[in-house]
Amino acid sequence: MTSKFLRIVLAGAVTFTFSAFAQTGSAATPSGPAASPAASAPATPAGPTKVGTINIQEAIFGCNEGRRDIEAAGKKFEPKNNELKQQNDELESLKKQLTTQQDKLNEDALANLKKQIESKQKLFDRAVQDAQEEFGNQQQEIASRILQKMAPMIVKYAQENGFTMITDTSKPWPQSPVLWWDPDKVDITKQVVDAYNVQSGVPAPAAPAGAATKPAAPKPGAGAGTTAKPPAAKVPDAPKPQ
Repeated sequence: MTSKFLRIVLAGAVTFTFSAFAQTGSAATPSGPAASPAASAPATPAGPTKVGTINIQEAIFGCNEGRRDIEAAGKKFEPKNNELKQQNDELESLKKQLTTQQDKLNEDALANLKKQIESKQKLFDRAVQDAQEEFGNQQQEIASRILQKMAPMIVKYAQENGFTMITDTSKPWPQSPVLWWDPDKVDITKQVVDAYNVQSGVPAPAAPAGAATKPAAPKPGAGAGTTAKPPAAKVPDAPKPQ
């Protein structure tokens, strides 16, 4: 859900930014009878087309502001996660009771126990789904807010460095139209993140005490035996060349 949202928002933001540049350029172009054909003709680009790539999801959640905000959202989610864990433990206990005592229970007691499990399972699954949606909405809000400020920087960097097109590699092929690329030569993710960190002025989040890296939290699951967690704050690895 997050990746699809990012692609849609990025497309809209970049398109809007390009449109603004196009309108500015049009205003500066001579018009009317005084304009010569040479002046009104579009300039022919010199040299080969230069294409760049950016992992927009990594840029958003890998910049200092994105890391800070996604970690804050994860901490906000902790009470809900503890509540879901308690529900899950209770459900597992009932299932264990059913497994070990079903041959000893009378028909009414067995039916009542199964009914309890079924009811609590539905409540738990619904709670996990709600938690996923809630955290997903927070991710979307963070992504949208950062992207509104980052998209113009991507366009500016591309123009200043002679790129004629920038493609998103947040997903590997075939989900992405990009089949292969050399990240050392065309990827601008790090450059954009570094520039955004300078512009935002947000310092890098402090590393957890006593640990070099913080393990990624698993995503919420829908079913017994699964403790709901917020989606990983760790930025996903960039796709490798195929």
